[in-house]
Amino acid sequence: MDNLRAMREAKYAESQKRAAAAPARPKAAVAPPATARKAVPATEPVAADELCGHRNMSGRTCTREQGHAAKSHRYS
Repeated sequence: MDNLRAMREAKYAESQKRAAAAPARPKAAVAPPATARKAVPATEPVAADELCGHRNMSGRTCTREQGHAAKSHRYS
């Protein structure tokens, strides 16, 4: 058990040293308050050739427009 503890402490010391040497990451941009956001107009149905087309594991395809900004897909 003493050997395991020594290895764990050595690993921790190495990770602390690596973290101190790493450059600081820039902070992520903050989203504007909800009152400053513009209303999104309702979109019209998109033709089949203009769809995202991403497929999930079960074979269903995304029905959002090509190049959509949403992080998630809508499958049907």
